[in-house]
Parts: sequence; structure tokens; C-alpha cells
Amino acid sequence: MSRTVIFDPLVPLPLIWALAAVAVVMLAFAIWRGLRGWPLRGLAMLALGLALVNPSLQEENRKPLSDIILAVVDDSASQRLSDRPAQTEAALASLSAAVAALENTELRVIRFADGAKDAGSLAMTALAEAIAAEPRARIAGAVIITDGQVHDAGLAPSLPAPLHVLLTGRATDWDRRLVITDAPAFAIIGEEFTLKLRIEDQGAAPALGPEAEITIAVDAEDPVTFSVPVNTDLELPVTLPHGGQNVLHFSLAPVEGELTDRNNAAVVQINGVRDRLRVLLVSGEPHAGERVWRNLLKSDAAVDLVHFTILRPPEKQDGVPVDELALIAFPTRELFVEKIDEFDLIIFDRYRMRGILPMEYIDNVVSYVRGGGTVLVAAGPEFGAVDSLWRSPLAEILPVAPTAQVIEEPFRPALTELGRRHPVTEGLEALAPEGGWGRWFRLAEVELLRGQVAMSGPGDRPLLVLDRVDEGRIAVLASDHAWLWGRGFEGGGPQLELMKRLAHWMLKEPELAEEALMAAANGDVLTLTRRTIKEEPPGVLTITAPDGTVTELNLAQLSPGRFQIDWQAPMVGLYRLEQDDLTRVVAVGPSAPREFVETLASPALLQPVVDTMQGGMPRLEEGFPALRAVREGRPAAGRGWLGYTPRGAYVTEDLRISPLVPGWLLLLLAAGLAVAAWLAEGRRRITAG
Repeated sequence: MSRTVIFDPLVPLPLIWALAAVAVVMLAFAIWRGLRGWPLRGLAMLALGLALVNPSLQEENRKPLSDIILAVVDDSASQRLSDRPAQTEAALASLSAAVAALENTELRVIRFADGAKDAGSLAMTALAEAIAAEPRARIAGAVIITDGQVHDAGLAPSLPAPLHVLLTGRATDWDRRLVITDAPAFAIIGEEFTLKLRIEDQGAAPALGPEAEITIAVDAEDPVTFSVPVNTDLELPVTLPHGGQNVLHFSLAPVEGELTDRNNAAVVQINGVRDRLRVLLVSGEPHAGERVWRNLLKSDAAVDLVHFTILRPPEKQDGVPVDELALIAFPTRELFVEKIDEFDLIIFDRYRMRGILPMEYIDNVVSYVRGGGTVLVAAGPEFGAVDSLWRSPLAEILPVAPTAQVIEEPFRPALTELGRRHPVTEGLEALAPEGGWGRWFRLAEVELLRGQVAMSGPGDRPLLVLDRVDEGRIAVLASDHAWLWGRGFEGGGPQLELMKRLAHWMLKEPELAEEALMAAANGDVLTLTRRTIKEEPPGVLTITAPDGTVTELNLAQLSPGRFQIDWQAPMVGLYRLEQDDLTRVVAVGPSAPREFVETLASPALLQPVVDTMQGGMPRLEEGFPALRAVREGRPAAGRGWLGYTPRGAYVTEDLRISPLVPGWLLLLLAAGLAVAAWLAEGRRRITAG
């Protein structure tokens, strides 16, 4: 039982203080006048004041509560390296035994694993949640068992008691890791850039030599191995082979004795983009669609256009001097001989062989295509004439042959069955205005020799034909009325989207490959997509996980030629996808999880936090420390011991309050003292009289 004197004033305290001030003044005046009863007057005022403040005796029946020591145990991935799990469990057992030997003290054990979305070890978050779950008045201390590699040290909560860290790991631990120090998210195709990396030996590493072997692979290509120096910043020159996502995989061979090989690999995903698209537009006789082609190409700021147009054929004799036809001679030799390989796309728009370009120049165009270049032929009535491009060396790579017939009747271009699956024309029907695409009125009839017919005209005649020639690609549009779509005739059509896709297909962008296996990672969910122009469905998709586990999946058809499935990856790392003859690699999460970026046990991150909370940070390999009780605010760690602060918390089971002196008694006493003072002073006056 606890007894305490408390005061329960009958009137507000300011009034009591005011009355006390008046009483003091009156008492001083009585003393100054030499009144004999001033002591009695003072006692009367004091008795009256006690009656007003109402002193009471409070009696409590208290039940003492136990102190709580929090044990926060790190079960993250880095804590599973080497013998750290055994160290952790042994330390927890020793702590449990030490707390059990203390009087009126309990141990609360809180365990936490890796944070979601590769957040790492969130020790301070776990500690804050543990503190919130217990009454602060009972917390006598906290102990974190960890390797020190926590990732929320800046979120340390306030603690009303000492905080200690028991550090796992050993001083002899060492690890080799691969670190990408600088890598761009985007790079220009064909231009060299520098990727910076470093191979580090951390901790008590043995003498392994000054160099290590690193294996580098780009996408699904065969890896290449190099010997590079260790503990040195390296600059690796890289040139991206294609547009779109390029996956670069770097790996080191595991070394016996290192803590883990999970940080011996790194994956860099770089998006390849083109700096500028260089287009050579060769126009024949002027027609209504010529300016539409020019405007279409010039509307894209990423296109460098060189327009070669023939306004005056050789057979035209109008008497105009040659030196007045142009300011400078057009550099045909420079364009078609010296710099032809610098163009990404060559477009022949209704071009006739009129002797302007020698046959040797057309031979150069054929060699340009076979070597990886691209050509688009926009044909009109001239394609079936005697001076057609078909009568030039270009005929050996053209996928169609003219019949010399020109179909002049209204028709709406249509996608073929193949065109609904082909990436160049897939989904274009959804872009049609209300009422369908606008009509065209002319088609140069051609005979299909090879290639893929993506669009057709009247009578299912070929309209857009695509073909591959050795390393290059060629396309033929058998109509010169595509400009009607650009002008919005009868609602127009998707001319811009069609030409954009056509250009990117001809430039071999992976996203527009006819046979493509694509993967997109959203967290740990992979969206796997297969596009094919074949009529039969693709085979089984084989997925090889980072640990070598193989999974086989069947993709569901979404639309003609497109199959897709969402699959949850079981772990982070690099996955290899194989289906039919296609191979692709995709990275899920970081190649080395955050837990494995730094693996050596270290006090560096937590030492400032522990110091502010009067705690200690001993290594478990040196032995388990003893527990001692310390007063609040005193240092709580020393050589071989850790301290906790007993809290003395309790809960009140019964409470009684009773007046120390009855109020009526104090009032009676005050009145008696006042009367005694008056009598004493009256007797003095009688005696004096």
C-alpha cells in the first residue's frame, strides 16, 4: 500500500494565492502596529488557508508490473550466410536465459525478414512496431541481433531505455562482389558509350591474385570471358547491337571461401534508341502524293530527309540552259556511291529509269540492301512501263513483278489474314474512322514472287508486300494513292502509323519482328508475350530460373498471332526464356538483392544510433555479455556487460482518499485563534487604561 498527501482546493488556486497575499499584508500591518495577538492572527490565517486547500491522504493498493526487454532478431537473407544462423540462435538462447534469471523481467522476441520489394533489412521499423505494441513505461531495454547491414537506420525510434546490438559474423569473413558504378538507361544504337564497373574483394580476403575473370553476355548471345584487375575502377566500351531493350549480363566465377556468390553477377538493361533516322527519298515524276511523302517524313524531328526529285527528265527539251536549272549540281555520286550506307531507309516514289541514275548506282542500292539496308518502293502506273525499276538491277531483290496492268477503280485497302498477325499492320483496323478507311482509286497490278502480303486491294490483289533479302529488307506499296489517307479523304486512314511501323520493321526493331518473344517485368510478375505470323500456335515456353530450375508454360491466345501469359517469378535474378527457335533473357528485380550488396558484418550503420541511446555493440564471436541493472540516464554498456533500466511500473488496483483534518475543525480552530487574539489585544488595552 502507498500513502500520499494530496491537495484538493475548495476554491481556485489564484483566489487562494490572492487571499494569502492579503493575509500576509494584514499580518505585517499587525506586527508594525505592535499588536500582541499577531501570532494568533497568523495561526488563524494559516488554519483558514489549510481549510481552503483541503489536504487529503491518498491510499493506493499497487500491483507491480514486470519490466520488458525487447529482442529484435534479424532473419533477413544476409543473416543466413556462413554460421550466422547458429550465432543468432545461440545469442537468443543466452539472452532468454539471462532475462529469465532477472527478477520481475520478461523478454519479448520479434523476428523480421527481408522487406517487401527488395527493401532490405528493416530493423528499425521492426523495433518501432515492437515499442508501439508495449507500454513504454515497462520497456527496460532493447537488443537487436543482426549483422549490422540494416537499411532503415535513419528511422530509429525514440526509446525510453538503452538500445544494444549483438553483432553476428566473424572478423575473418570476406567476400568478392561485382558492382556496376555507372550505366545509362538509354544509349544510341551504333555509338560507343562507357559502362563503369568494379570488382571488389572485401574483408579478410586471401591472396587471390591481382586479376579475376569476368564473363559478359549480351541478350541471349554466347558469353565472352575476360581477365580484369580487382579493386580497380574499370571502364568498359559498349556498343548496342539493336534497338529496344538490350540486356547485358556480367558474372564472376565463385571463389572458395567467400561469403556468397549472389553478388558475383550484375544485370544492366539499356534501351537502344536511334539518334536520327536518315532517309533518302527519290521521287520520279511529280504527282499529288509527293508532297504528302515529304510532309510525312519532315513532320518527325528525328528524321533527316534528303529528297532527290526529278523535275526535268533528259528527253524534255525546253531551251533552258543547264546552269540555270539549279544553284549547284545535285550530288548523285556522293549519295548513291560514297554515302549510301549512311542512310537507314531509301524510298523510291514513282521512280522511272530515265538515265538520271546510272545502272551502277542501282547496283549499289542492291548491294546496300543485301548488306542490311532497307528500301521501300511506292509504285504507280510507271511500275509496269518499259522504264520501270523492274527493268533495272533492283529487280533481283523485288518481291513482286509487274503485269503492266493498272486497276483504276475505287477500293478500300484491307488487311490480309497474314496482315492481321503481322506487326506492321496488326491492329490497324482498330484505328479506322467511323465508316471504315477512305478509298483509294488506283492499283498497279503485280504478281507475287515471294515475301509476305500484309494488305490487299481489289480482287485480293497484293497491295503491301514485305520481304527479307539477305541481311536487308524491302517493301513494295503497289499504289500511289496512299496520300489520300494523309489528306483525310473520306475520313482518311492510319497512314502515319502504317509508315512509322513500316520504317521500324525495315530498321529491324525487335518490337516489330514477325517472330518475337517478349517479356516485361512488373515487380515479380513477368508478362510473357509471343508474336507469330504462323497459323499454328507456338510450342511450349521454357523458363530457366537463376537457380537452374526449369518451368514449362503454354501461352493463351489473345488475338491472331499474339499469345500471352502472366507468370509470377519465384525469385529475383536473370531468367532465360526459350520457345521454338527464339531465346530471350529478362531480369526480375536487381541481379544482386539489396541484402547482398554489402554482406560483411559491420557496426558502421548502427553505431551512431546505439551511441545516442547509451547502448553497446559487442561482437558475438567474443562471447555473450552479462546483463546489469543501471539507473536511467547512466551509460549502459561496458567491457563484457550490457545494461538495462528497471522501470518500476505498476497498476493501481484500489484508491482511497480521506481528509487529513476535517474542514469544520480547521474553521473552528481559525475562529478560536482569532477570538484569542482579540481577547489578548483587548486585555492589553484594559491594562493600559
